[in-house]
Amino acid sequence: MTTVLCYGDSNTFGYIPETGMRYPGDIRYPGRLQKLLGDTYDVIEEGCNGRTTIHDDPIDGWKNGLDYLKPCLNSHKPVDIVVLMLGSNDLKAAFHLTAKEIADGVAVIVDVIQTFTEEKQGYVPKIILISPPELGRNIRTSPFYGAFFEEAVEESKKFPEYYRAVAEKYGCIFYNAADDIYPSEVDSLHLTADGHKILAERVYEIIKKNGI
Repeated sequence: MTTVLCYGDSNTFGYIPETGMRYPGDIRYPGRLQKLLGDTYDVIEEGCNGRTTIHDDPIDGWKNGLDYLKPCLNSHKPVDIVVLMLGSNDLKAAFHLTAKEIADGVAVIVDVIQTFTEEKQGYVPKIILISPPELGRNIRTSPFYGAFFEEAVEESKKFPEYYRAVAEKYGCIFYNAADDIYPSEVDSLHLTADGHKILAERVYEIIKKNGI
């Protein structure tokens, strides 16, 4: 079995923009990816609403993606592929972060994945680093407006440049989700069911193209 760990935030969890509930497993991108890859792969869903890269949320401090990373990797080892998509929540006004600073946090996550797995399982998994979709232009009418402002939309457009640089530095496979996916018009943050379908297809294509 090839183990694929999908590590991310609410768009890995499968948050439904219209209801705040969760898409069924066959709609969420990891579930769709599992179906595409077949029985020789084990796709593990590790999505958490509000998860950040390396920063403590001022309200929910347990959503720091770095804090949970090592226990996650250790409990699911051996891990062969990590699909990493984080950073959108770091755009919250409370953090006052630029796209470059958020990408620096992603770099910390990638470095920990590589060094920790080398120590604990004896080899480093392939990392597919995904630059998240842009925040939507209707953020002002989003129920999340106040946590996110217009500045966050502009910063999200800068993600691909900095995430690509991280991928090149650490030898990750890079994918810019904004090339194919736009968030729901309802909240300007979360993926539609069609967005999950497209994301699963793109990740599947990357895995097959790279022979992993």
